[in-house]
Amino acid sequence: MADTTPQQQRASQSSSSPVSRIGAFVRTTCVAALTAGATYYGFCALCLLAYTVVFPPTTGVQMQRRVASWFGEEASYEKRYAPVGYDEMNEHVPHALVAAEDTRFYEHTGADWRAVREAIEDNIERGRTYRGGSTITQQLVKNLFQTTHSSYVRKAAELPLTYLAELILSKERILELYLNVIEFGRGVYGVEAAAARYYGTSAQGLSRYQSATLAAVVPNPRERTPQAMDGYAAKILGRMRNMGH
Repeated sequence: MADTTPQQQRASQSSSSPVSRIGAFVRTTCVAALTAGATYYGFCALCLLAYTVVFPPTTGVQMQRRVASWFGEEASYEKRYAPVGYDEMNEHVPHALVAAEDTRFYEHTGADWRAVREAIEDNIERGRTYRGGSTITQQLVKNLFQTTHSSYVRKAAELPLTYLAELILSKERILELYLNVIEFGRGVYGVEAAAARYYGTSAQGLSRYQSATLAAVVPNPRERTPQAMDGYAAKILGRMRNMGH
């Protein structure tokens, strides 16, 4: 066996030092994280491209609820999900949801930083977390690709998805998807299923008032029911009038 040179010995010792091993671990971790991130966002981009023409067969939140049902959290879970296009909805439905959830929906490019600032100020004044500043686009990507579990990591991952959705989808398609995937109750997803569940009609058959009561449920769909939302529904109807609807 050939003798190693002093330079080779020093290089071997350096590569086996604790600092070198830590550096190698950090590099490997960073590469793995970047690869996982690129794979995740690439998958989401492909899904968003598909969703320009078809409705999602399921969503991240729907899968979350299904898994929860296997562990007894939703013992009588029954999924109601029947996506429909704009032509199968009453015109009041999208107007009510925009008025309730994101009045500057057609003005921002995904995130509404003004709404975030207002929400922070409101929460500080109340001394508790009373409301958030998420836009319809942010709520859509959360429903499609994430879960309802709140964390800084999820919010950080949500922002690039939000701008990706705005890049790939039109505003009209974002709103149409949103109306079809959001929760309106336990196991109830989208306005068609909500109209049937609460009013025994279709999304097309919803009245202006009924549309507002359904929109009032969205911030807390697992605890609220449309029939108990008269006060908030009245505010939504007022916003709709102010917006010209």
